[in-house]
Amino acid sequence: MINNTCEKLRELRLPAMIAEYRRQMELPATQSLSFDDRLAMMVDAECLTRFNKRLKRLIRQANLREPSACLEDLNYDPRRDLDKTLVARLSDCIWIRESRNVIITGACGTGKTYLASAFGNAACRLGLKVRSVRVTRLLTDLFVGRGDGSYNRILNDLKKPDLLILDDFGIAPLDPAACRDLLEVVDERHGSKATLITAQLPVSGWHGIFEDPTVADAVLDRLVHNAYRFQLAGPTLRTGEAKQALDDS
Repeated sequence: MINNTCEKLRELRLPAMIAEYRRQMELPATQSLSFDDRLAMMVDAECLTRFNKRLKRLIRQANLREPSACLEDLNYDPRRDLDKTLVARLSDCIWIRESRNVIITGACGTGKTYLASAFGNAACRLGLKVRSVRVTRLLTDLFVGRGDGSYNRILNDLKKPDLLILDDFGIAPLDPAACRDLLEVVDERHGSKATLITAQLPVSGWHGIFEDPTVADAVLDRLVHNAYRFQLAGPTLRTGEAKQALDDS
């Protein structure tokens, strides 16, 4: 009967329930539990397994630069100027469902990418779709897409994630073509999806990155006006010495 039950569960694609069922049969202590309790344990095992598989898939598809980053592990050393209250406010990811934006700025090595990845990880754990891409790589793909016919497909793919993380914005000036491509991406998501941007330059210096000032106005209007902002400071976190200094302080 046990084998017959397991075979039926296998046909229903419930492997975690099979494993939990067999575990219960091998443990005499579980025989004293009620049927409802044992069934609940089997269902919980299946739900947890499916959740973990989905989470793993979402994080892999997100392509986070630091996939193990999480909000619970953030370092709130005062020198970093990381607003703990704002992190807590945004940790439920309601801002993503409301199609709001987040801007993280700060000098090289201050933890912008880690914080962005931590928000991406939190979104994945809530079942939201995330995609992370470096702006230079994104613009290169769009430039190539204009030539090979994949441009519209790339734009459609960028519109789908609940959260799009644009990492390392403003590394280099944007020529008119790149300005228009970035506007296409931002405009496609404006009002319907959330975007997170990391940049070394403060927001006040973003306009100068665009060679086309008209496009600059359009992009910044869509990105900045409804965005939550973090301005990180402190020593670089790229070296072991710096990390240890922050941890010990």
